[in-house]
Amino acid sequence: MIDETAAEIEAMHTHSSSEVAVKAARALRDLESREYATLEEFGRDVERNASALRRANPSHASLASVMSAIESAVLEGDHGDVETAKAALDAAIEEAVDAVEDAKEAASANAAELLEDGDTLLTHDYSTTALRAIERAVDDGAEFSVYVKEARPRHLGRVTVRRLAEVDGVEPTLIVDAAAGQVMDDVDQVLTGITCVVGDTLYNRIGTYPLAATAAQSEVPMMVAGSTAKIAEGNFVFENDFRSAVEVLREPSEGFDIVNPGYDATPLSLIDQLVTEEGVRNP
Repeated sequence: MIDETAAEIEAMHTHSSSEVAVKAARALRDLESREYATLEEFGRDVERNASALRRANPSHASLASVMSAIESAVLEGDHGDVETAKAALDAAIEEAVDAVEDAKEAASANAAELLEDGDTLLTHDYSTTALRAIERAVDDGAEFSVYVKEARPRHLGRVTVRRLAEVDGVEPTLIVDAAAGQVMDDVDQVLTGITCVVGDTLYNRIGTYPLAATAAQSEVPMMVAGSTAKIAEGNFVFENDFRSAVEVLREPSEGFDIVNPGYDATPLSLIDQLVTEEGVRNP
């Protein structure tokens, strides 16, 4: 299960960084059914598998923080035997998952309060926090028109627009990425999620930077929402994910190269509001 989850994360079958962190944490439960002769052997296996899951997408600060928290609970705890250590692993996984999900709910609640009934929104990629913010606002009686960028080449916006189409009170429209400027005059607010924040830079799905620049030029406010676990601290170093050229062009490329980065870097100076479970920041 762990190897399969790592492969799934690497292939981006799980889209939201919060969902990635939760899926990776739960995958470590596979270790609870294995046999170990010593505590040291169990600890090494926890460390090895947590590292493998972390490496599956090193761009996600939340994945790194969740894996580190689980590792610390097992490797630094005072466990008398393997079964006690397994129980500590299970508890650490449960605590990590609850922390991610609680933070996402709180961040989405804070973001929902900043959405105005009748607004036309523009979103990009697939963010469970941004989606939940819209759903919460609708539950409170608001209605929205929402433009959704395709988020090529993986077309993750299609996942977003299908989910929004199921929400009463939302009128979603899927647009090609290059049409963001075309519709910006109709937009009241841009809303996206967060892959991670490092220093004064937001890293998010490729296409976020030109979206933020276009919104700033058009004087349309942009809000990004996510948990504080996505705000990197310590020695975390963001690593971009350069993906297969096949995602862009299925036939062979002859005489030219294809560059397919998964993420881009947006200066926080272009962002009006950064919303987490702790509240609203104005970068």
